[in-house]
Amino acid sequence: MGSIQELEAGLGYAFKNDQLLIQALTHSSHANERNTGVRDNEQLEFLGDSVLGFVVSDYLFRAHPNLSEGDLSRLKGFFVSAANLVKYAERVDLGNYLHLGRGEEKTGGRTKQALLVDALEAVLAAIYLDGGIDEARHVMLRFLEPQMEDVGESDRHLSDFKTELQEQLQSRQMGRAEYVVASEDGPDHQKLFTVVVMIDGNRVAQGAGLTKKAAEQAAARHALDHVCAGLEKSSEALTKNG
Repeated sequence: MGSIQELEAGLGYAFKNDQLLIQALTHSSHANERNTGVRDNEQLEFLGDSVLGFVVSDYLFRAHPNLSEGDLSRLKGFFVSAANLVKYAERVDLGNYLHLGRGEEKTGGRTKQALLVDALEAVLAAIYLDGGIDEARHVMLRFLEPQMEDVGESDRHLSDFKTELQEQLQSRQMGRAEYVVASEDGPDHQKLFTVVVMIDGNRVAQGAGLTKKAAEQAAARHALDHVCAGLEKSSEALTKNG
């Protein structure tokens, strides 16, 4: 098992009360077997689920004021889904820090999606109780923001970044952009698409969206940043050489 300090470094939060974190990492199987006096994480998981829902809803509401309630609900459903949250748990190797009973240990509990997601929600609740809602928000947004950055613009609000990108590429004789769907996450009614944009066979950028079209536009926007950054570097080099 890893140390609490290592996990805190991964989370980006140092606990004032370590016992809250220990409880958040304690599965009921361990608490029942060892009788150490440490409570299991089930109540914290209950609270963490609500804290997570609030943090995600608050962020989406503020970041995407033009979205309909339906789109906001779809996005929230994706971000708080077990399939998505388990990626965050795996990123900080949360399973390595869990306190499990012998049975759970033998059956691979450290890699079980349900246990990891429950523990992540419990840890979020522990951060909320230890440091308040702002600290809980800060920790979760470190994971969520990279995904949320592009998502949320409905098709009717999208700028045509794809056309602008192609015009920029043609003016520089850089070929055509190709768009490849890298992943489709979530159930059919709340899918999140990730699209990669390729230029001359090279992966340049990616974007995410509620539809393939939105994901392509997000990828094109990032690719434009890449192309423009390259142009600025070339101009700076010419200026220095001149």
